[in-house]
Amino acid sequence: MKVADNLANINKQIEAACNKTNRDPDQIKIIAVTKYVSIERAKEAIEAGIVHLGENREEGLSAKWAVLGDKPKWHFIGTLQSRKVKNIIDKVDYIHSLDRLSLAAEIDKRAQRKVNCFVQVKTSEEDSKHGIDPNEVHSFIQQLEQYSNIQVVGLMTMAPFTDDEQVLRRCFRALKELQLEIQGKKLEYAPCHELSMGMSNDFEVAIEEGATMIRIGTALVGE
Repeated sequence: MKVADNLANINKQIEAACNKTNRDPDQIKIIAVTKYVSIERAKEAIEAGIVHLGENREEGLSAKWAVLGDKPKWHFIGTLQSRKVKNIIDKVDYIHSLDRLSLAAEIDKRAQRKVNCFVQVKTSEEDSKHGIDPNEVHSFIQQLEQYSNIQVVGLMTMAPFTDDEQVLRRCFRALKELQLEIQGKKLEYAPCHELSMGMSNDFEVAIEEGATMIRIGTALVGE
């Protein structure tokens, strides 16, 4: 299917999820996850009206950046090795996977401007998932104050791949509660007003639980 057709279907699903919870669909930003598709397909997404593109590997981001430049807003959504920071730092608008102080220090050192970062939180019990323990998020964000080039715009999580809606809701709700706590502190370096959660299989539940950015790959641009 064309990306434009997929996008129309997703927008209908977003609208339905927002109607359930009295939210404005305009509050939801769609990140097209283009890590498994060609540059041509990524171009098609931009032409369909997608503003945000997400990549999870430095090599993939650099290859698409070389062709597409800053037409889209770029999101780095995968685990980021400190040694790769220098290769992406001047290309990305958002980093979704800040999960350790050593990475924060490298971002701060390499950046020429404030970088919008999401702190990645492990709200599921799956061993395969990365992120900071929810109990350590407050102290972690407190320590980020020393890095003047880091702006904590929000929190990110990945729920388990499951059809169990209650499990999904628990993961997303836990992140929303943490986000509200941090936002309530009114920290200049950590406004924490965004929630990056929800993918092709669970974005409707994520929206119902407060997501502001959803990361859609398969359902939008295909495999």
